[in-house]
Amino acid sequence: MFDNVCKYLAETFSSDYAMWLLGKPVALTTLSPKELSLEPIRADALILEQSEDLVLHLEFQTEPDETMGFRMLDYRVRVHRRFPNKAMHQVVIYLKKTSSALVYQDIFQLGETTHRYRVIRLWEESPEPFLTSPGLLPLAVLTQTQNATERLREVALTLDTIEDKSTKANLTTAAAIFGGLRVKSELIKTILRSEIMKESAVYQEILQEGEQRGLLKGKLEGKLEGKLEGKLEVAQRLINKGLSIPEVISLTGLSADDLKNLSFSQD
Repeated sequence: MFDNVCKYLAETFSSDYAMWLLGKPVALTTLSPKELSLEPIRADALILEQSEDLVLHLEFQTEPDETMGFRMLDYRVRVHRRFPNKAMHQVVIYLKKTSSALVYQDIFQLGETTHRYRVIRLWEESPEPFLTSPGLLPLAVLTQTQNATERLREVALTLDTIEDKSTKANLTTAAAIFGGLRVKSELIKTILRSEIMKESAVYQEILQEGEQRGLLKGKLEGKLEGKLEGKLEVAQRLINKGLSIPEVISLTGLSADDLKNLSFSQD
């Protein structure tokens, strides 16, 4: 869910992110991870933007990741192999406040190799740039504040000034998702207009993905349940033929708890 929203924001409002992170209005275009042969290393969470002379690599994280340093080095080497003359700016953006020391890690040491990258902890960031740039607006609720609910209300007021319905709907959806990290869901519903979110392409994509995951989970659980039922049928037959419980467990791979509801009557 967060991956989808972060990619939408960074790719749709790349100029806002370039200004925030690079300090200049660089025109960026999306760089596909497939161009770097990045599979299977979390390409779904990777955001790459490029211009003629640089590559901007973003990683949005809700939780600390002890493999982050290695991943940054790995991505840097892969980009260099593909674009040896381009500079690369790597930024890890932590969304959710934590006391973990991992969110302060901005260097990776591997033998004599030292690799540095930039780390941003949103809860330490000043809110002003986020409240004035559309692409950063949904993240404003995660910046410095004593009252996240009031900050979300500020975001909502700014969202109401956006004239384009599609943009407003998508940004409102993003604000609601990020707001969930700091504000209770019932308050989010009262602050942000849910009817607008339903018109959002981002909302529909997330909804569809959730339905697909639910369907997949249901199918998997059904298969597992069917597999268990089949094993229980076999176990019942073995018991009816006089095999002991230990023998049935050995032959079927079931546990004693799985067998406790079976009938022990003989044919």
